[in-house]
Amino acid sequence: MIEQIRLRDLGVIASATLPIGPGFTAITGETGAGKTMVVTGLGLLLGQRADSGAVRSGADQAAVDGVWIVGEAGPVVERVRDAGGDVESLGDGRAELYLGRTLSGEGRSRATVGGRTAPAGVLADLADQLVVVHGQSDQLRLKSAAAQRDALDRFGGEEIAGALASYRDVFETWRTAAADLATLTAEQDARAREADELRAAIAAIESVDPQPDEDLELARRAERLANVEELRLAAATAHAALSSEDDQPDVQLLLGEARRALERAAGSDPALRERASALEELGYRVADVAGELSGYLADLDEGGPHELAAVEERRAAISGLVRAHGSLDAALDLLSTGSARLVELDDDSDRIERLTDQRDRARAALDDAASVLTAARTAAAKRLGDAVTEELRHLALPDARLSVAVEPGAETLSGRDDVTILLAPHPGADPRPVARGASGGELSRVMLAIEVVIAASDPVPTFVFDEVDAGIGGAAAIEVGRRLAKLAENSQVIAVTHLAQVAAFANNHLSVVKANDGSVTASSVRRLDGADRAAEMARLLSGMADSDAALDHARELLALGAAR
Repeated sequence: MIEQIRLRDLGVIASATLPIGPGFTAITGETGAGKTMVVTGLGLLLGQRADSGAVRSGADQAAVDGVWIVGEAGPVVERVRDAGGDVESLGDGRAELYLGRTLSGEGRSRATVGGRTAPAGVLADLADQLVVVHGQSDQLRLKSAAAQRDALDRFGGEEIAGALASYRDVFETWRTAAADLATLTAEQDARAREADELRAAIAAIESVDPQPDEDLELARRAERLANVEELRLAAATAHAALSSEDDQPDVQLLLGEARRALERAAGSDPALRERASALEELGYRVADVAGELSGYLADLDEGGPHELAAVEERRAAISGLVRAHGSLDAALDLLSTGSARLVELDDDSDRIERLTDQRDRARAALDDAASVLTAARTAAAKRLGDAVTEELRHLALPDARLSVAVEPGAETLSGRDDVTILLAPHPGADPRPVARGASGGELSRVMLAIEVVIAASDPVPTFVFDEVDAGIGGAAAIEVGRRLAKLAENSQVIAVTHLAQVAAFANNHLSVVKANDGSVTASSVRRLDGADRAAEMARLLSGMADSDAALDHARELLALGAAR
């Protein structure tokens, strides 16, 4: 239930506070005073699209705040806490929930839920559980087949909801299997080509049998073999300098002579003995390097043109794999994963058979689920037609007859039924779809009658009606007011109206009045009682708040509303 709404810089409203409370609240006011802005503000709190044009001229931003009374537990509180907000307990099983929305002149919007900033989508999620809004656009939506089907489904309650949920589960299973089968069948030729190409690629890789990083190792070997003479000359020159096999002096000989000279003189200066030891170590190291160079030269002699040719041939084979797959690593990856992919591709025939069976079984289950859903809707359609017809008698349509037709339609996620609401406005008239045959006033009353009937089985916490009385007047308007009051027995009802006959049945009457400068302030949104309310009713009736005749009629209407 909405306890209070505050509006600031929204449309023509500079600042307004609306105390709502339980029961039936009627909101009236002069044309242009900002009555519809109340519904616009409520729409912002319910996550509807924000239009920067709604920001009051000269203001930086518009703001709307609302206080709801909700249960301390339940899906509403859970969603609030999921969004990081919370509610304030009132200690009696109820709690206060604060919602807010700001809208800048540049079109930027900010929402708050339970004291925390949240996406506007959270407000929309909460709206589904808190409020149903009806305006003249909603009357137009009632003309759509989808809206008529949704109304029937709401009235049908758990029986239709359960059948629809089962149908949708099976529908998704069937749709997924059918789509997978269609994709697999359409791609069968392509997948066969992929399998052939994959087999050839794996065979080519296996015939080469590459090893990790082999291309790099072969490149190093080829470089060495291609420059073998230069390498041999360098190694031989270095070896001869270190350890000559001729009688020519070499590094080892010279180091030995230097060491011996120092040892002979070490008797005169012991410091030379350390230098001699160092030269001895150098001699050992030179001998080691000379030996390593001998081994290197021996290895070079083992290669030759034949080895280089073999290396280049191997490199050519590896390069072919690199060109085909982008890199040697990619070729090795394909070799390791290709077998599993081949098994999958070769399993196409079995998969097609399995998917065909799965699709056919899902189709049979879907047929059964659709039949159950159609039967539930057909049974509910008869009850809904009878109940709404009875309601229409109380809405100044005593001879009208409403029926709901459930006929075969296109298969969708919502079933295979076309639902059409038919109205025969008077005896002898053929029932015609409300989408084509109902006037604006009749459509308003049909919509209200449907909500009254549905509320008995699927109650909604709050209904908001924006000029639901459009196109009607007189006795019909009185009956609309009476039915709104009846709806308010189980739900909160807020109605923006221009008819005194409707406002007379409200237990809470708010008036939005223009100030002299055309703005609306908090003080000009008032809860009306007594003489003030009678004057507002007289203005609604005749345009003159001080007309004696209008005041008498207003008091008569108020007495009628109080005695309902």
